[in-house]
Amino acid sequence: MHEKQLRIRYIRVLEKFFTRTLSLLKLENFDKSLFIERTLKNYEDIKRVKAVDLNSAYLSGLIAFINKTLEYTQNSSSSFENERATLLKEANLLQKEKNRSSYKKEKHKKSKFDDGY
Repeated sequence: MHEKQLRIRYIRVLEKFFTRTLSLLKLENFDKSLFIERTLKNYEDIKRVKAVDLNSAYLSGLIAFINKTLEYTQNSSSSFENERATLLKEANLLQKEKNRSSYKKEKHKKSKFDDGY
């Protein structure tokens, strides 16, 4: 397998883990035991894929989020409310980082329009 294919596969697995974890965190009837069980099950997918060095800010933040999620599943408080709030905040910041490039303001918008008159 080529290095590029390995990298893409690794990124897809990381993003899949992120979206699954985020959907579990956003549930209205949040259950800590279900969250821990599914998180560990989703982590098995990451274990199967060979890890690749990632340099972008978004992807390194994604890895940090996954590590923090796994740390919280192992060492968590009884209510899990503080951990849940922290994970939701970090997930929101990660999504902002990912979407940052698509929301750039177009400079000199008026000078671009020329109708010929």
